[in-house]
Amino acid sequence: MLRALRCPQSLRRVTLLTMIETEVKLRVDSLAQVRKLLRQAGFRLLHRRTFEANLMLDTPTGTLRSSGRLLRLRQAGTQVRLTFKDKAKPGPHKSREELEISLSDFNTPLEIFSRLGYQQTFRYEKYRTEFVDQRRCAALAMLDETPIGNFLELEGPANWIDGRARDLGFSPADYITASYGALYLEHCRKIGVKPKEMTFA
Repeated sequence: MLRALRCPQSLRRVTLLTMIETEVKLRVDSLAQVRKLLRQAGFRLLHRRTFEANLMLDTPTGTLRSSGRLLRLRQAGTQVRLTFKDKAKPGPHKSREELEISLSDFNTPLEIFSRLGYQQTFRYEKYRTEFVDQRRCAALAMLDETPIGNFLELEGPANWIDGRARDLGFSPADYITASYGALYLEHCRKIGVKPKEMTFA
């Protein structure tokens, strides 16, 4: 059984320290096997499995998307966060500036952005379980259960990602840097369905 580990509040998110998010996704099959590997590698539970609803916001002409930027409103349990991500830097890891704030309400920001000309362009859902590396509290492993499969995200310094991915049995060839939106579109193309929203039935 993975037990919850408390890290100092200032270390809960890498972005609070550096404002640069560096991460990769890894596709996984067995959730139980991944949890076992994480435990053996020295990770401990930070946040239990929580349902997330994510709304992507953009102008009607897709100004943010066309420039590689992102504006997202997320509700995870009782927590609401607004996140801006700048254009990703090229490389084997997905690395880009991230600005994030916590909010007390989900619907009011939607109304504010609507009046400013932004609209919801995509919704995706997932169940996320967060783990922390006991040796480095600012480095996270996040197990995501999504409508298009299961993924493990590693978020932290690039050299940490490479080392811990190797510890868990992955190689750089397994790295995925695409967003969930891009992965969803690829999934729809493969199975021949019209893209809508990445939500659970």
